Amino acid sequence: MTAVTEKQNNQFGFIVRPDANKIEIKKEVEAKYNVNVVSVNTMRYNGKAKSRYTRAGVIKGRTDAFKKAIVTLKEGETIDFYSNI
Repeated sequence: MTAVTEKQNNQFGFIVRPDANKIEIKKEVEAKYNVNVVSVNTMRYNGKAKSRYTRAGVIKGRTDAFKKAIVTLKEGETIDFYSNI
């Protein structure tokens, strides 16, 4: 469950490939979940620098960058992620 799913019953969030465009995301979601997609909004997130202090010294790293898609479905449709369990 994402925060947007709890607010809107017909919106779902997905983490997608960074090179995927809105048309590809729409086709893939419609084919995989058998629903009608009304719109797709995408967001890019940059990786963040992280550091922590240990006995061995400062360890520096970086989180991965990713792309997120918010998919809006036709009114009355939904995706049941737990049907396969």
